[in-house]
Amino acid sequence: MKNAVLECLRTRRSVRKYRKEQITAEELQAVLEAGTWAPTAHGQQDPWIVAVQRPDLMARLVKLNAAVLGTSGNPYYDAPTIVLVFGSQPEVWKNTVQDGSLVLGNMMNAAHAIGLGSCWINREMEMFATPEGKALMKDLSVPEGLMGIGALALGYADGEPREAKPRKEGYCRVVR
Repeated sequence: MKNAVLECLRTRRSVRKYRKEQITAEELQAVLEAGTWAPTAHGQQDPWIVAVQRPDLMARLVKLNAAVLGTSGNPYYDAPTIVLVFGSQPEVWKNTVQDGSLVLGNMMNAAHAIGLGSCWINREMEMFATPEGKALMKDLSVPEGLMGIGALALGYADGEPREAKPRKEGYCRVVR
């Protein structure tokens, strides 16, 4: 079936090399808004989305994430924007990870649809559970009691992404 949305889903790839140029405010707003339209359990709208472009805060994010990963490199691939997604603790909202994951997915697909590159970044759960992470959450004006779910590296791709791997045999089943 041919459809612009389906084609966008087929062609989106993770981007791991970004140009230094910052994305526009309009592009960022489009990506963030797409996150707000992600489905959430019971329409709860539990996730919190925080876009970071300020160099000093980005440096702290890079340092925390690299420490969890055990590397000295930049786990956000030097993207000019980092988008964080937070949610309630699982004992408060059992669907927090699922809801936040849908937000991240919506934002990745929206980014691709408007010509931006993105890559899902992990370890936000671990990094924001540390004292340094909690202090950073406060500096980001994130409400207390939330946890990190994931993040996006976001920007203009520097080069073409890799070709998609073939879809595995038997990925889908239809039971009638």
